[in-house]
Amino acid sequence: MATTFRHLRARVHAPVGPALVLVLVLAVGLTACGRSDDGGSRTLPDPVGSWAVESLTTGGRTLHAPAAARVDLGQGRATGNYGCNGFTAAIALEGTSALTVRPAAATTTACADQEFETAFAKLFTGRLTIDRGPQRLTLKTADGSTIALSSRPPAADAPLTATEWTVVSLAAGATVSPLPAQAAGRARFALAGDGTASGSLGCNRFSAKATVDGTSVTFGPPTTTRMACEGPVGEVERALTALFGSGPLTWKIEDRTLTLTAPDGKGLTATAGSAVE
Repeated sequence: MATTFRHLRARVHAPVGPALVLVLVLAVGLTACGRSDDGGSRTLPDPVGSWAVESLTTGGRTLHAPAAARVDLGQGRATGNYGCNGFTAAIALEGTSALTVRPAAATTTACADQEFETAFAKLFTGRLTIDRGPQRLTLKTADGSTIALSSRPPAADAPLTATEWTVVSLAAGATVSPLPAQAAGRARFALAGDGTASGSLGCNRFSAKATVDGTSVTFGPPTTTRMACEGPVGEVERALTALFGSGPLTWKIEDRTLTLTAPDGKGLTATAGSAVE
């Protein structure tokens, strides 16, 4: 027994060779590679990508996000929606631990949930630290306010027909102008499967034949009510009447946003509302 003990003690205290050291280092390295930042075995997400906004916490309150609120983080640029208005921003990523946001531009449509819009715009600026979890990100401001983001499969594009579209901006070439506050939310239209279009031009209601051919749609002469429309509401109505009567318009849908563009560069942008029964 004594001989056996001395033999084991000698093995324990024997010098460790270079080959064994290399094996141990590789084993530790491979084990570490399988871990996530939270010490588990799940892979944590890269901040670059498309994220749905779930909620904001600020001033001791939690504000739940509208369905449209999102942010797409890229290399050097972020785009998204505050819940109603779209925005763009320049960003600088610090690996996966933080980013600095410099807002660039945003639309100015009057929105139903203005409180969330204002809070989101205020928080999504400056340096934000990043807390990563499975299928989620939490962006934290210097004062402890947070923006909770989650990843989810992108929604299918809204259909051209059987959708109520609300006009949010008018375009003239490269210039895109949001509707004035007095006219915001009032111009709406829908294309039906039977080849008709109907809705409101912002003041008067209208109906017309609508022919969809591939990526173009052509509106026929409209039938309208005859209310007198002045000011910004009247200007929007006249612009839409001229656009719909200008011949074939090219249509394009991305997510829940529709653009109609005439050959001369004039056009509109509209967002999808509820499905039309």
